[in-house]
Amino acid sequence: MRKTVEQIAGDTQGISFAFPVYVFEGKGGGPTAYLQAALHGGELPGVVAIDALMPMLRKAELQGRIRGKITIVPSANPIGRAQYAAGDLMGRFHFGTQTNFNRDFPLLSSPDDNPEYLLDQSTVDQRLKARLVALSMGHDIVLDLHCDDESLAYLYVPTVLWPFMQDCAAAMNMDAVILWDGDCGAAFDQASIDPYLGAPTERARFDRRVVSTVEYRGLADVDAALAQHDAEGLYRLLVMRGVIEDAAVAPSKPFRGLTSPIENVEMVRAPCAGALLYHVKPGDRVEEGQKLVTIVHSPGEVDGRLDVLAPQAGLILTRRNRRAAYSGDDLLKLVGSRPSATHRPGALED
Repeated sequence: MRKTVEQIAGDTQGISFAFPVYVFEGKGGGPTAYLQAALHGGELPGVVAIDALMPMLRKAELQGRIRGKITIVPSANPIGRAQYAAGDLMGRFHFGTQTNFNRDFPLLSSPDDNPEYLLDQSTVDQRLKARLVALSMGHDIVLDLHCDDESLAYLYVPTVLWPFMQDCAAAMNMDAVILWDGDCGAAFDQASIDPYLGAPTERARFDRRVVSTVEYRGLADVDAALAQHDAEGLYRLLVMRGVIEDAAVAPSKPFRGLTSPIENVEMVRAPCAGALLYHVKPGDRVEEGQKLVTIVHSPGEVDGRLDVLAPQAGLILTRRNRRAAYSGDDLLKLVGSRPSATHRPGALED
């Protein structure tokens, strides 16, 4: 294994940011993989999953069982990881530009483009994004490990890679897969798949390519047992896709989770501000018109509560971990069987 440390110059004198990169070169001839975590600095389930995965990779390297190069970035955003306000970690948006760290990635037009020219960007968050694209480009498997607030485990997958990625969803024990295409705000997964959309079939290799944003449940789901479980899923994927040789790993059962186009995801929003009383949790199935949340907007008043009802039947995928909402706040994601009447192009959330 080779370790390097990437340095990202800050926007003011004397400030810079660093993050480690680990590379297992392998013996050659196999597919390659790139894994990164904590692009939103406070999302840690992927970080501890990678920590649990690393001993497996070191053992495979010592035994000569790694076929293709594996690049690991356990904590991809030192900028967001350092952003605290009044004691709370604020790792989703860059304080300086107010831009989501998983938006506005540089989009290459071809896999042959050299991403290094992107590194001369005007702000530190743009330089970080350009560097991550440069590190990941050319890998057959690209996984960006995130988490939601409170959530099932699920994947965002480019539609062009489905159903080829069913084995990945099964290997990682995912509960659901959300399929998307088009523009998603130039998120990292879009930057990873876009260069191949216009490439010849023999270069695109959609039947062998893996690109996904991985949502490892919720922010608080950080413990040793879950980390080991997720690490074993990642390792199983690498074995099944031929990056690592390991005869002891049994093939996964077929994927039986929910698969849905992103258009069917209902972003249920708060019609007013108040305290949230949830009546459902991730994994629950609901009927149209069922009570999802009660908002206590005027405590003590006879008419001080407002019920939010399900716009259609479906599966509760996520909900907020905080219990205070502002008007228009996202309360939960409900995956239905028909397109949402409020769906809009692009990413589901800012």
